[in-house]
Amino acid sequence: MKYVYTTQMVCSQAISFDLDGNKVSNIQFFGGCNGNLKAISKLVDGWEVEKIESYLKGNLCGSKPTSCADQLARGVRAALDGKLRPAE
Repeated sequence: MKYVYTTQMVCSQAISFDLDGNKVSNIQFFGGCNGNLKAISKLVDGWEVEKIESYLKGNLCGSKPTSCADQLARGVRAALDGKLRPAE
């Protein structure tokens, strides 16, 4: 299923991704540091939610309490836990 997670406190406004069981694919960031976020999307494509969390959760951007990578980890977890509705 396709999900769209609205980010908070980062340059990217949203992240879309597909979730099949606990496997994440087709990640796309809207806004933010285009090159870096494309690279992250390619690197973690096909990873399970838990692996994404173990690598990306808690990463910070400057003095912000989060980052686009951290927001991806939060978004995929919210989708897996049923706290994020699938996109229509």
